[in-house]
Amino acid sequence: ELHFMKKIPTGAEASNVLVGELDFLHQPIVAFVRLTPAVLLSGMTEVPIPTRFLFVLLGPEGRARQYHEIGRAMATIMTDEVFHDVAYKAKNQADLVAGIDEFLDQVTVLPPGEWDPSIRIEPPKNVPSQDKRKMPGALDDNASHSKPEKHSGPELERTGRLFGGLIRDVQRKAPWFWSDFRDGLSLQCLASFLFLYCACMSPVITFGGLLGEATDGHMSAMESLLGASMTGVVYSLFAGQPLTILGSTGPVLVFEKILYKFCRDHTLSYLSLRACIGLWTAAFCIMLVATDASCLVCYITRFTEEAFAALICIIFIYEALEKLTHLREIYPVHMHSNLDFLTIYSWVFSSSQAAAPWQELRAAPSPPFPYPVAGALFLQECRYWHGKFQGPACGHDGPYTPNVLFWCCILFFSTFILSSLLKKFKTSRYFPTRVRSTISDFAVFLTIVVMVLIDFMVGIPSPKLHVPHTFKPTRDDRGWFVNPIGPNPWWTVLAALIPALLCTILIFMDQQITAVIVNRKEHKLK
Repeated sequence: ELHFMKKIPTGAEASNVLVGELDFLHQPIVAFVRLTPAVLLSGMTEVPIPTRFLFVLLGPEGRARQYHEIGRAMATIMTDEVFHDVAYKAKNQADLVAGIDEFLDQVTVLPPGEWDPSIRIEPPKNVPSQDKRKMPGALDDNASHSKPEKHSGPELERTGRLFGGLIRDVQRKAPWFWSDFRDGLSLQCLASFLFLYCACMSPVITFGGLLGEATDGHMSAMESLLGASMTGVVYSLFAGQPLTILGSTGPVLVFEKILYKFCRDHTLSYLSLRACIGLWTAAFCIMLVATDASCLVCYITRFTEEAFAALICIIFIYEALEKLTHLREIYPVHMHSNLDFLTIYSWVFSSSQAAAPWQELRAAPSPPFPYPVAGALFLQECRYWHGKFQGPACGHDGPYTPNVLFWCCILFFSTFILSSLLKKFKTSRYFPTRVRSTISDFAVFLTIVVMVLIDFMVGIPSPKLHVPHTFKPTRDDRGWFVNPIGPNPWWTVLAALIPALLCTILIFMDQQITAVIVNRKEHKLK
């Protein structure tokens, strides 16, 4: 065995071919299994190397010789270098069948009969290269270069009629409309619902808060929450894509920042101009639907899909790391701290600028906090009376809380690690298959619940999402309905065409590429 192991290259993996007869079977059963990762199966191979592939053939009694020959043929195919790549990368049964067909095209078959040494075929002096077989179209000189894969289907064909694509989508969607609700009553769908709730609500509120800071409260978390709720419900009910995450994104936030800065510099009403842009964007989207512009999706290649998916992942990872880094500014680490000075901090008026607002607040009829008394103030009282913090244990915003930053780092990495472990729990050796599958499906939701409970029990004041408590506009000086013109000049209605066109392109590309990724054939959506 040790002598045999010396001849096996490092990193080699085994393929086990198993055939047999069973008296209770009425027809053969074939299974080709690819293990991820490779597993060391004791007693299966002559040498202790991990097994990557398993070919199992079981059939009724009386055909043992046929099963044996099929096993020999499969073992021969597994020795082929090109079929190795096919077996490692195959995604479905069609890929394996195509690999077997390619192998049979290259095989030299000798007919059975008496073997005459004088007419035998001499073996080649050099082993022929397999590189040509790995190049598509190289074996056929007349074969043209493979064209990029296009997304085909009746939903991506141009009808040539006004709103023809929309009418065809409604006709195609109608038979499956009620079954979508019935099929949703399953445990796996419940896991998707809970995950999408967290995945949709968190960015909406987070980006809403950032939007409120960027627009001085003209559009904040409440407006983002209302808009995402209305559009999300309508889109999920009628668009047939309930798994598409809807809500504010990074590019939209950048667009709003630029627009608000432009309105502020040119003394224009931001909400009125934003309403004009929204109306023009809606009109452009209706024009795209009327002209079957979605048929252009068939030209989106797999490379574009993967690049867009990678961009989304990078944006989310960058946003998470940026928030974690930003916490260092809000909750700085008190370096070289002396425990003897931990309680030495005070609240003072160090300048007339700080005393001026205090005089105004003191004249208020009913302040929420009592008038300041030296040495008897809480943190919120100090901030209310516009005091300044001084002392070796204080920062600009109050006493140091060094635990917050490190606790957030622990929550950050623990959430990622726990979610990854629970997602891989499906392939573990613990608990029955149904339990492992359920835990794997609810991995993200269980991780969020566990980490929130741990954060609540520990009690460290980590930053939380600021959810509005009342249903009303963020600013008290306006209502829910906005005049598209308002105090702006009349020409701003026409000028809004340019940013509306950019916003339409952004929304169209974002939604269409996401829909293409969701509608891949391997997802088997109806």
